[in-house]
Amino acid sequence: MENIFYEGQVIWAQIDANRHMRHSAYADICAQARSNMLNKMGFSLDKFAEFQIGPILFREELIYSKEVHLDEYVQVKVELTKYNKTNSRFSFVHQVYRKDGALCCTVNVDGAWLDLKRRKLTKLPEEMEPYLAKVPRATGYEEIG
Repeated sequence: MENIFYEGQVIWAQIDANRHMRHSAYADICAQARSNMLNKMGFSLDKFAEFQIGPILFREELIYSKEVHLDEYVQVKVELTKYNKTNSRFSFVHQVYRKDGALCCTVNVDGAWLDLKRRKLTKLPEEMEPYLAKVPRATGYEEIG
């Protein structure tokens, strides 16, 4: 499977009272997968700090398909679904799979780049555009503006 940016075992702290992975644990592993993907494409935390920008989220939607239990192994696929060049808004889809290949959860996020000094939305600096070109695109990827 392509575009897998996180793999790991479900641990005790990620389990809820129903004995399956809790909702916020999905968000956590998807955030880690997204961070791993950005880092691999050249968007390291050091690079973000150099330009004093950072990614922020406006929306996070989780759609559950199958349960994931304690000690199971999961993989998270991450792909860019939309990007607006004019205002640097983005959307990603994350798909969480069990080791048996079953799709367990789809997580959609919408966000943008934040100027950390001004605390306002900003465009991605031109010097970072080549890194964006490396980010995996989903089938049906849409570029706006």
